[in-house]
Amino acid sequence: MTLSMKDADLLHLFESQSLPFQDWTHRAHVKVAYLYLKQHPFNSALDKMRTGVKAFNAAHNVPDSPTSGYHETTTHAFLHLIAATIAVYEPIFPTPDADTFCETHPQLMTRHILRLFYSPQHRMHPRAKSQFIEPDLAPLPNCPSDPPIEVTD
Repeated sequence: MTLSMKDADLLHLFESQSLPFQDWTHRAHVKVAYLYLKQHPFNSALDKMRTGVKAFNAAHNVPDSPTSGYHETTTHAFLHLIAATIAVYEPIFPTPDADTFCETHPQLMTRHILRLFYSPQHRMHPRAKSQFIEPDLAPLPNCPSDPPIEVTD
């Protein structure tokens, strides 16, 4: 996937399951999540992400096993982190597109960020694959709906 792919093109390729499998990277996941969150409330974005990833995996014959395939807790928690980042940073550091969002927030570019919130045993529990479970190491950040309070010297 080229860095310059337009957001609408990425969504179309993802939703039609025609994005090449090798281009369905962590960055592509973050970009699609960002785009859904910019267009929909959290629960709708989560539904779209859940449905989309499952359909994409099925179209590309990704096996569903304890360590492969769709993982509800990972999807939900990551979407939550992206939503919190948008809520807090977007008013101050607006990002006009998904690539700019990724470049502005490199903390989200590691798929291992959930290790700050979940122990391996907790996140890899069989139940975590099919339903969201809360983190056991640290709570996910709040998603404030109000703009940040202006701090003055």
